[in-house]
Amino acid sequence: MTDDEAGPTLHHVSLKTNQLQTMIAWYSTVAGFRVMHQFEGGAWLTNDAANHRLGLLCSPQLSDDPQKLLRTGMHHTAFEFPSLDRLLDNYVRLKAAGIEPHATLDHGMTISLYYADPDGNSVELQADACGDWSQSSKFLATDSFTDNPIGTTVDPDKLVAARDQGTNAAELHRHAYAGKFATAAPLDLRFPLG
Repeated sequence: MTDDEAGPTLHHVSLKTNQLQTMIAWYSTVAGFRVMHQFEGGAWLTNDAANHRLGLLCSPQLSDDPQKLLRTGMHHTAFEFPSLDRLLDNYVRLKAAGIEPHATLDHGMTISLYYADPDGNSVELQADACGDWSQSSKFLATDSFTDNPIGTTVDPDKLVAARDQGTNAAELHRHAYAGKFATAAPLDLRFPLG
């Protein structure tokens, strides 16, 4: 496919909330967002050169749905770090701030940490596990992915410890996908299984 044939690029995601300031603070801490414009009914935020990547729409008429996880709709948004080191450094920073993932997986093509924002929306922070998108895209056609499309649970503290002892990103991924850094905690995908 040529650039002329490519579809449009995803520009932003908008979320509804009734706790605007809390959401702004959380996304600023977790993914480096800054406010580009804010008004009573919402805010536009970005973490790069775009005019906005995240819209937050606010109304006092909104209410939380206690059955949110059992309803259809968006499951998560995802943000990619340029390296596993940056992802792990961010994990350490967020953990020190009391923000921990609800799930951590080596999907085969990415290593992904999932966090719940203040409204309970799941946010994936990931790093490509194959070195580049062409390789990670090829991984989706392998028997390994077909046999296990969710991936392997990973204890992020074990990943950080191995990294800090000198294990490189490729080896971390190989060991993580093989289950060497598996977590003992049950997997919380914030999605009904079975």
